[in-house]
Amino acid sequence: MGFVWLFRYPPILWAWRTVRLKPAQTWAQQLLRWKHSEGGPYKAVIFDMGGVLIPSPSTVAAEWEVQNRIPSGTIIKALVAGGDKGPWLKFMRGEMMVEEFLQAFGMQCSEMIKSPVPVDSFFSLLTSRQVAQQFSVMTEAINRIRAEGLKTAVLSNNFYLPNGESFLPLDRKQFDVVVESCLEGMCKPDPRIYKMCLQRLQVEPTEAIFLDDLGHNLKAAAQLGIHTIKVNDAENALKELETFLGFPLRKIIPNTRSVRKTMEIPRDSLEKYLRNLLGSQAAGPVEVLQFSHGQSNPTYSIRLASHHLVLRKKPPGKLLPSAHAVEREFRIMKALQDAGVPVPKVLDLCEDPSIIGTPFYLMEYCLGQIYKEASLPGMEPSQRKAIYTAMNRVLGQLHSVDIKAAGLEDYGKHGDYIQRQVQTWTKQYRTTETGTIPAMERLIEWLPQHLPKAQKTTVVHGDFRLDNLIFNPEKAEVLAILDWELSTLGDPLSDVAYSCLAHYLPSDFPIIKGLSDLDITQLGIPTAEEYFRMYCRHMEIPEADNWNFYMAFSFFRVAAILQGVYKRSLRGQSSSATAEQSGKLAEFMSNLAWDFAVKEGFRIFKRIPTTRLSTRSYCHWAHRRPLLIPSGARSWATFSKASQAATSKGVLIISPEALSEPVRDLHHRLERFMETHVYPIEQELRNYQMSEARWTPPPQIEELKEKAKSEGLWNLFLPVETDPEKKYGAGLTNLEYAHLCELMGKSLYAPEIFNCSAPDTGNMELLVRYGTEEQKTRWLLPLLEGKIRSCFAMTEPQVASSDATNIESSIREEQGVYILNGHKWWISGILDPRCQLCVFMGKTDPHAPRHQQQSVLLVPMDTPGIKVIRPLSLYGLEDPPGSLSVSAGGHGEVLFENVQVPKDHMVLGPGRGFEIAQGRLGPGRIHHCMRLIGYSERTLTLMKERVKSRVAFGKPLAEQGTILADIARSRADIDQARLLVLKAAHLMDVAGNKAAALDIAMIKMVAPTMAQRVIDRAIQAFGAAGLNNDSPLAQFFSWARALRLADGPDEVHRTTVAKMELKR
Repeated sequence: MGFVWLFRYPPILWAWRTVRLKPAQTWAQQLLRWKHSEGGPYKAVIFDMGGVLIPSPSTVAAEWEVQNRIPSGTIIKALVAGGDKGPWLKFMRGEMMVEEFLQAFGMQCSEMIKSPVPVDSFFSLLTSRQVAQQFSVMTEAINRIRAEGLKTAVLSNNFYLPNGESFLPLDRKQFDVVVESCLEGMCKPDPRIYKMCLQRLQVEPTEAIFLDDLGHNLKAAAQLGIHTIKVNDAENALKELETFLGFPLRKIIPNTRSVRKTMEIPRDSLEKYLRNLLGSQAAGPVEVLQFSHGQSNPTYSIRLASHHLVLRKKPPGKLLPSAHAVEREFRIMKALQDAGVPVPKVLDLCEDPSIIGTPFYLMEYCLGQIYKEASLPGMEPSQRKAIYTAMNRVLGQLHSVDIKAAGLEDYGKHGDYIQRQVQTWTKQYRTTETGTIPAMERLIEWLPQHLPKAQKTTVVHGDFRLDNLIFNPEKAEVLAILDWELSTLGDPLSDVAYSCLAHYLPSDFPIIKGLSDLDITQLGIPTAEEYFRMYCRHMEIPEADNWNFYMAFSFFRVAAILQGVYKRSLRGQSSSATAEQSGKLAEFMSNLAWDFAVKEGFRIFKRIPTTRLSTRSYCHWAHRRPLLIPSGARSWATFSKASQAATSKGVLIISPEALSEPVRDLHHRLERFMETHVYPIEQELRNYQMSEARWTPPPQIEELKEKAKSEGLWNLFLPVETDPEKKYGAGLTNLEYAHLCELMGKSLYAPEIFNCSAPDTGNMELLVRYGTEEQKTRWLLPLLEGKIRSCFAMTEPQVASSDATNIESSIREEQGVYILNGHKWWISGILDPRCQLCVFMGKTDPHAPRHQQQSVLLVPMDTPGIKVIRPLSLYGLEDPPGSLSVSAGGHGEVLFENVQVPKDHMVLGPGRGFEIAQGRLGPGRIHHCMRLIGYSERTLTLMKERVKSRVAFGKPLAEQGTILADIARSRADIDQARLLVLKAAHLMDVAGNKAAALDIAMIKMVAPTMAQRVIDRAIQAFGAAGLNNDSPLAQFFSWARALRLADGPDEVHRTTVAKMELKR
């Protein structure tokens, strides 16, 4: 089924494991009970575990007592003995472990019957897989409840097992909330545990229904206002639950639900049409259900007398051109049916919109097996391999159809399929665009420039997936291929790549469970590469080497589709309640697509012959390509002639003179500005740092900032990949900016003068990438204009903050706001009086997966509860505003005590903090390294001037052997580090940040240490003069050393490099 598939799931629709249906009259009567119901006021259903979802301890005990000749009722009497202080309740509160419980429980039982009782045998049976299995009827009911949009929870009195894990033999993914007594330290019927469950579900008591088999547990829930159902047997309990909810819970047709209000179809006109089509024997009422995952083209189960059909229709409302073409689906399925390709049998196409509002077609309901999960749970490895082999073979069968013989020569254009598809999906994405997705902008530029040179033309499915196939339940045989909406004539390799999407999605993906985090070799599932090779063998064709391109293209299509789904959901046109998720998923998919584009770019880059040089120059030719530059976009960078990134995207430039003309001109103007305005006032600024006014911004810097802005030397840092439309920055590549950043690094004051200093640069990039329009208006624009400053609060004194997952500061939601509490230090920029924004990182959910616990909030600095404890010194040096290049505005230690922030100040959403922190680094991750090259180059210049003018022991220092050796070593060190920095920047441009990870880690490991050595040699040459404030050397040295921590500890970078090297 696919990503049209992702929400649609029409196939699940049409088929399932062979079932025995009730007679039509009985079926109709059962359905009519729910026909017009839209459910009650309930939002959640809470299940007890033992006695509701799995057999109760009392049932297990009764059978065990018979088998072991123990007096009936012994176990249950012992369980309740002692009440709240008895071993059973202590065990369920987590106050006793297994061994201690069994000892105490065994003594209780033995005392009761005056004979030994093997309670360990009972415990083993109670927790065994054979006994502790979820009732299938309850599994079906839970799935039905979730399909209707309600939440589910399990509220269990359970205990710890000998391995230390809690006893919960259920699939946790069935539930929105899981509450376990042994983890919480409280049991039912304690009212607190019910309240906890309701709070986590975010529902009121009257909005929940609770099922339990014990009266005292139900009584406690009812006293809180929760509706309750006593479970004596599952069937009767579900009947009662159906009455509460207003919809059926036992499947009538698999994966169906009552028709959503917005997706209703006229029954009378449909019934008349069906009678004309099927004849006089089609008697009785028409029963209609909607398949629960239909989204792109709504799909319905239609029953009329003995006929069971599937109806697929166009969605209502204004549609994109050529989208939702049910007419094409009908045509291709009919043609392939005659060509011997397994497809459902189609009956009729109705193009008259007066029948049900839009065109539709009918096909027979097909019985069989659809595998919804790519991991094929419950199968043996050999069975899984057979399923994927059958899937692969049927795809080859489709691609082998004789187009001419099938009458499909005009079903699509011949040749240039990928190019047309990229254009089509780009156009559709633009039509449905609701905001800028950076990865999509990059892909729209990248894909047309890397099209396959040779493309075969066959019938292509366009949405070929495992869960779009109906299999024979008895063997690995495909009975039907479903969902032909995107079919056309095109490149067959696009189908092969598309069928491997699940290989790169995680198993907890919200819409389809993927394989990326599973050991598929152990499961018996072929890897994507093995699957591709299998296809090539079946088709007897050579393997293509541009597999990554096809994967990038496939995920790009998915992202465009999901964006369309999201746009329709905003209009109320989408047929799935989960459609609104697609807005976030579109960005997720586009990032995956870009990852593959990066891999493909890196493959091309590695294959470029090293001898392919032009004339002797400072640049290495790789691949030039134009950059699309939209017109009419407002720019917050005053560099009017934005870089044509094409001139350096494929060129490793090691000299500023080899930069493109606009960037070279920018470099020259920047250099002149530094020589004319910055270097001459440095001593004045260093003196200002020692004055009483040092905690106010130096007026000289404020004056130079206005001058820099007027000369077009402003906001140079935002890379084109983050700001593809150049709305905010100069549109430079990382490589181009590296040369400018080195130049700015020659002065501690320059980065702020040009509005290119941390932490503002990282915070501005964060807002560009992730901020809402309101957040950008309030914070980004003033930062870009240099009117305010900002800080970033992550590091904490209590934990090793080099691992961002360690942070302990809390963010909790309360009465419509977020409450922040935490202790932070080394907060760059927080002491600057102009600092108006704090980007705060804390934990919203400590129980979530490790990298989904953190969130980022935008906190106005005037919010009550922010308390600066003290400024922090660095090697005894203060860091007042305007003093240092690493962070303007000083480092502080800060307490956040009950700081209240509006909910709309959250960035991206709860749990996205680690992702944001990584993205915030972005290209900025190497800015410090770029500046360190500038530190070092300036230092070596000062050292050379010094040793030429000083005489010791009868000759100039410049003639001393040790000095000459130090100068030589410094020159070699600087040039080596510079080349490594430029290479990393270049790889970030041509292959992406992930592909450049090794080089980024290396420069972070090399650059600070290199700078420290170079500066240390210069200080030694300066003598005591190198230690004071008369030159920048002391500050240079302090910050070079500090960056070995601030930019990530050396040890982390060395470990990263070593691990990656071992994998090469």
